[in-house]
Amino acid sequence: MPPSLLATTVIGSYPQPDWLIDREKLRGSLPPRVRARELWRIEEPYLAQAQDDATALAIVDQERAGVDIVTDGEIRRESYSNRFATALEGFDIDHPAIVPGRAGGTNAVPRVVGKVRRTHPVEVDDLRFLRSHTDRTVKITLPGPFTISQQAVNEAYDDEAELAMDIAAAVNEEVHDLFAAGADIVQIDEPWLQSRSEKAREFALAAIDRALAGAPGTTALHTCFGYAHVVHDRPAGYPFLAELAACAADVLAIEAAQPRLDPAVLEPIAGKTVIVGVLDLSRPDAETPEEVAARIEALLEVIPAERLQVGPDCGMKYLSRDLAYAKLRALVEGARLVRG
Repeated sequence: MPPSLLATTVIGSYPQPDWLIDREKLRGSLPPRVRARELWRIEEPYLAQAQDDATALAIVDQERAGVDIVTDGEIRRESYSNRFATALEGFDIDHPAIVPGRAGGTNAVPRVVGKVRRTHPVEVDDLRFLRSHTDRTVKITLPGPFTISQQAVNEAYDDEAELAMDIAAAVNEEVHDLFAAGADIVQIDEPWLQSRSEKAREFALAAIDRALAGAPGTTALHTCFGYAHVVHDRPAGYPFLAELAACAADVLAIEAAQPRLDPAVLEPIAGKTVIVGVLDLSRPDAETPEEVAARIEALLEVIPAERLQVGPDCGMKYLSRDLAYAKLRALVEGARLVRG
């Protein structure tokens, strides 16, 4: 189990090796919402084996860095959300719609053409692989129901809130199966709470609570402004944050380093356990342990040590492996300085 104070964690993703995925193509396009099989360098029937090997490397890197709560690095995913979302019945990914991207440009997204339901487990084998390769606390991530609903074009439901609730039911089935397979923490990712905050106020909380209903273990919710590689400008505060204090998630994960967030902004959610980003993923170098420690100490003015965990701002997918590892070492050493 992680230490009782200032546990360190990644948010979800870790860099995929160049031999596995075409990182130039990955960095040159928006995060895919449908499938992007052209990103993989390894062809079937060898792709799954290669993804297993790369996942094992990601787990080892996190352990070598000293991270307390590890993930599978989301190595098998083309984006954080599409592996799960495109596995749902009711989504047409073969005839996508083209819509404006969240950060500019256009993107192909699924069309919702029928009732959404989950027909089979999607990430359970990923979790079992992770569980079998480490004795540390393990976390696995899923896209949240509100974000999935905003990454598709609805052509089947009269009410967008109803769509989100059906997606939430599918996410909930996956959450329960992931805990049954050995997850310590299941996290849902909801970055679109921030870019579509008005819609979020209408129906996001109900969908989030439905997605996490009855979970038999620790649940987390991550929200942010998008990958640093994709979204460069950050607002000074969150348009949808205080509302999350009442949601069903046990833990909230918040981006804070790149936007230089005033710790006082976190006061409304300080009653929950909070993972706060203390690594700025837009920086081309690693923070020093002392910089990380200073950020943590400022956060402790708002969030009690027993409820504060620390990590990067967001997923580390777009970083080089060397830089990601160096940043995680700074994270671990910075937390150790403050604990001491």
